[in-house]
Amino acid sequence: MPSAKIYYDQDADLTLLEGKTIVFVGYGNQGSAQALNLRDTLGKKVNILIANREDDYALSARREGFEVTSNFEEAGKKADVLFLLVPDQAQPEVFNSRIAPHLEGRHVAVVVASGYNQHFGFLKLPATTSCLMVAPRMIGISVRTRYISGQGYPCFVSVEKDGSSDGSAHALCLAIARGIGATKAGAIASSVKEETMMDLLAEQALWPNIIALFNQAYTVLKEAGCSDEALAYEMYLSGEPAEIFERCASEGFLKQLERHSTVSQYGQLTGVLKIDPKPLKAHFEDILQNRILSGEFAKEFAAIEKDFESSDEDKNPLKKLYAIHEKSDLVEGEKRVKERLPQLLDK
Repeated sequence: MPSAKIYYDQDADLTLLEGKTIVFVGYGNQGSAQALNLRDTLGKKVNILIANREDDYALSARREGFEVTSNFEEAGKKADVLFLLVPDQAQPEVFNSRIAPHLEGRHVAVVVASGYNQHFGFLKLPATTSCLMVAPRMIGISVRTRYISGQGYPCFVSVEKDGSSDGSAHALCLAIARGIGATKAGAIASSVKEETMMDLLAEQALWPNIIALFNQAYTVLKEAGCSDEALAYEMYLSGEPAEIFERCASEGFLKQLERHSTVSQYGQLTGVLKIDPKPLKAHFEDILQNRILSGEFAKEFAAIEKDFESSDEDKNPLKKLYAIHEKSDLVEGEKRVKERLPQLLDK
């Protein structure tokens, strides 16, 4: 498989954004970070408008000096570039009914930070609208702090639909990426399909397996006589796993093992070789092909997404799931530890 193309500051022309009205729909985690970065990059050369319902995020945007409107329809009419940064489950309703009708007949670049809705066809884009993915791979606060520090951050970019009359969507995508600081360290060419596959597979296979492994290890050691206090701190409350993952990111997944004791290195490296990878691979492939790429998960989620707003525990799917998982040995043990040793948990 060929290596991905990587774009840097020198590949992007910021003048393509000058004089444009850039609308950020949503001023949450990503919206605030990206809007602030763009303003710091281009200043008064662009007109930034925040479209957000009247809530704490809107108040925050005003405090930061932005023009704010809760009229999404009017924001759509003004936009030359529109960042769609409300949560995934809210995007189709907000965009399709309140914004898209006001983009007809002119070129507007719609920027998404997640491939989910575009990949599964939930966004109804007018013919003259481009769809660009500029997807930072870090949470909003890191997108902001690493911009300020000059480090940059990892980001995926792609043109999913070019609605321009002159084929300019790619150059505009790179300009947008540079504007928010995404080409400083290198923006990686990707696609909404690739981003969606990786994101959903991590959420539906990788992390569920990690959670299950922690649960089973906790139960086995508890049955062997280990205390809740010792188990919780040994496994994760000390923060050691977080430190290990940080070392994985900075030094490499395998290389960071050299910081562990010889006993630990030998145990981990031999232990991995004793695990049969075939059932794991088959499980991951099943989730990817039959759950994600088939659209089964997307259809399932779309059918129940309204229920997530319910305060009724019997109707809200997340509340029901949390109620099930709170009964695990690990979670129940953690509660007992936090009650007994609150002073050790103060950060």
